[in-house]
Amino acid sequence: MRLIPYPPGVIMGGEVIFKGRDLLAISEAEIRKIRGDEIAMVFQEPTTSLNPLFSIKTQLSESLILHRDMDKEGAAEESVKLLKQVGIPDAERRVNNYPHQFSGGMQQRIMIAMALTCNPDLLIADEPTTSVDVTVQAQLLDIIDRLRTEYGTAVIIITHNLGVIARYVDRVNVMYAGRLVESGETGALFAQPMHPYTMGLLSSVPRLDLPRKHELFVIGGQPPNLARIPPGCAFHPRCQFAIDRCRQEIPELEEITDGRHSACFRSRELPELVGK
Repeated sequence: MRLIPYPPGVIMGGEVIFKGRDLLAISEAEIRKIRGDEIAMVFQEPTTSLNPLFSIKTQLSESLILHRDMDKEGAAEESVKLLKQVGIPDAERRVNNYPHQFSGGMQQRIMIAMALTCNPDLLIADEPTTSVDVTVQAQLLDIIDRLRTEYGTAVIIITHNLGVIARYVDRVNVMYAGRLVESGETGALFAQPMHPYTMGLLSSVPRLDLPRKHELFVIGGQPPNLARIPPGCAFHPRCQFAIDRCRQEIPELEEITDGRHSACFRSRELPELVGK
C-alpha cells in the first residue's frame, strides 16, 4: 500500500500486482485512489491508528466522502450503520464519541468498520487481535469472517496464531526471515508440512490429545539478525535436517505437489526423515 514514507523506507525491487496493475509503479495519485477504497487495512494497534483528536463519526466519514462522494449527512448515517454491523451498542450516540472513550476491543471493531467503509476488494488484517483478550479475539475474527462473506471481500490475515489460521483461512503462506518458505491449502499444510520451519511451528503447539506432561517441541537457536542473514538457507542454523547444500545455496520456492510449494532442498524427503 506504499504507507512507509521515503525516507527511511526504500523499495529495493519486486512487484505488487493487484487487478493487473503493479502498485509499485503507479503514481501517488493513483495509489491514493486505491488505498482505503479497493484495498483497506486493519492495523495491529488501534490506539495508535485512530486519531485521538477526531470523533469516530469524522474518521469513518472521511473515506465515504472522499471515495463515495457522499455529503456529510449521508456519511454520518452510513457511519452509524457500520458501527452497528461490527457490534457497537448504542451506535447513534457513540458515533460522536472519541477513541479514548472506547475499550481496546471496541476500538478494534471501529478499525474494522473503518476498513470496510467502501466495501474493499481486499482487506489486510495485520495481527488484528493481539491487543485484546481471547474472548474478544474470537468475536473480532467472527466479525471479519461474516463481513467477508457478506461483501465478498478477499482477506489477508497476518498472524502468529496457528489456531486463527486453522479456523479462518483457506490458504497459508509461511514466512521466515523475510522470505516465503511454504505455501499451501490450510488443511493439507497442517496435515503434512513440507518445510522444517513449518514442521517446528506445528509441533510446538500444545495439543489436547496428548498427555499433560508431554514435552513440547522447541525450535533450537534464535531467529537470524535480518541485517546479517547467514549464507544459504536462512533457517539452516536451526534445522535438524540441514545438509551442506543448505549452508551454501538459497532454496527457491518450488511446487512439490499440486498446489503445494516449499523452499527446501529436502522437501520431498521430509516424510521419510520424520519417520526415522
